[in-house]
Amino acid sequence: MPLVPTRELVSKAAAAGRAVAAFNVITLEHAEAITAGASAAGSPVILQISENAVRFHGGRVAPIARAAAEVARACDIDVALHLDHVTDMRLLRTAADAGFSSAMFDAGAQPYADNLAATRAAVEWAHGAGVWLEAELGYVGGKPDAPASAHAAGVRTDPREAASYVADTGVDALAVAVGSSHAMTDRSASLDHELIERLREAVPVPLVLHGSSGVGDEELRRAVRAGIVKINIGTALNIAFTRAVRETLAANPDLTDPRPYLARGREAMAETVRLLLGVVSG
Repeated sequence: MPLVPTRELVSKAAAAGRAVAAFNVITLEHAEAITAGASAAGSPVILQISENAVRFHGGRVAPIARAAAEVARACDIDVALHLDHVTDMRLLRTAADAGFSSAMFDAGAQPYADNLAATRAAVEWAHGAGVWLEAELGYVGGKPDAPASAHAAGVRTDPREAASYVADTGVDALAVAVGSSHAMTDRSASLDHELIERLREAVPVPLVLHGSSGVGDEELRRAVRAGIVKINIGTALNIAFTRAVRETLAANPDLTDPRPYLARGREAMAETVRLLLGVVSG
């Protein structure tokens, strides 16, 4: 099937009172696992490639983006391609040509005025190129570029400030700080659901939850009911992949062919995707 614009998947989810999940792609196996899990769940999905993943691939976005797009086209469900956590405007400007229908421009660690100015410039470029743009206001924990905890005073997204920010920048979606944290390896995050509801009432664009691997199933369900529309998941896949690879190698210490352990890792990620989609898209 052809790629579907992220805007379309997010709009449909919002209209139905559900969320669409966006899973991080690092390798070809990630893309294959995500689409396999989404197909098994019968749910649309967003493949997202971060600036860090591009850096891992030598700074070249096209090879991994095109590989993910080809995997998506072979899938029997709707799939969108999203460029995530971009801080470099030069990378952002490659988005449309690389096949992305959307991007997240991340100036969240900057002071408010700087974030506003940088994001406004990013939106101006993106809309001129036909790219749907997400941005972040507040501090979602777990990123190395800001020292504050996700639970420190003053880091969560303020609804009044968020309304002004969206109006002044023209962003299409807003990632909000409501208690989640990137790179968590347990699912113990506690979200501020009342704040999510206030943000939903104040902000006219879809709300996005980053750091969702650290959020338990019921917390995710409540977040969707409160107003979250796009849910980003990355670390959960890497945990499943790495565990399966370690188990395979431990059981087969003489194994040198990477295909058996990569296959097990891919299967584990696909099952993780299927289960999480049942939570956020059901």
